[in-house]
Amino acid sequence: MVGKSPLDDPEKAAFAWARYRRLMRFMFGVTVGVVAIALALLYKYNGAVSVHFYIAVALGVGFSMLLTSALMGLVFLSNGTGHDETVDNRMPRADED
Repeated sequence: MVGKSPLDDPEKAAFAWARYRRLMRFMFGVTVGVVAIALALLYKYNGAVSVHFYIAVALGVGFSMLLTSALMGLVFLSNGTGHDETVDNRMPRADED
């Protein structure tokens, strides 16, 4: 039997999603900073390379960081609201068949 999720309550869900959006805004700022530092270091040590190299690095680092933070944020959202505890994933016993 699946229990009622705390995210079914609109007030708790609004609080949880607001916290998730705040985390994502923070991580977007961190990502922009890391991309800028990475590009500056690459320019310092490699000089003027093709602009496509810098675009690829910026997109690769940025996308990887944002995707990772989005997925980890969803894990924190699920665990922090108690949604994980409502899932019943016990295996049926052999003698109940």
